[in-house]
Amino acid sequence: MAKYLISFPAAAMVVPEADMEAVGRDAHAVIEEAKAAGVYVFAGGIDEGVPPVLVSADGAVAEGGYPWAPSLDGGFAVLELPSREAAIAWAARIAKACRCQQELRVFGFDPRA
Repeated sequence: MAKYLISFPAAAMVVPEADMEAVGRDAHAVIEEAKAAGVYVFAGGIDEGVPPVLVSADGAVAEGGYPWAPSLDGGFAVLELPSREAAIAWAARIAKACRCQQELRVFGFDPRA
């Protein structure tokens, strides 16, 4: 079985503040369903309140992320699923709960890591 990354950038989630509690409840319900189904690996979101730092091979630290790359934010889930079709179905459930489109990619899991 492959692992799939289901994610969205923060800007994709255009939800009225009044609906955010329901979004959180619905999203957590889908994650609980994934856990019960035995397909959950991990999920979470980038803490946008903590700025990134770049750490070089020599240990030098610089404030901020890669200046040439788009910012990394939003939420994600990694699920282990038997097929791309199953991954699309779970991504659709997450999209419905989060009220925004989800990007689906095969997660390059390294079992030796």
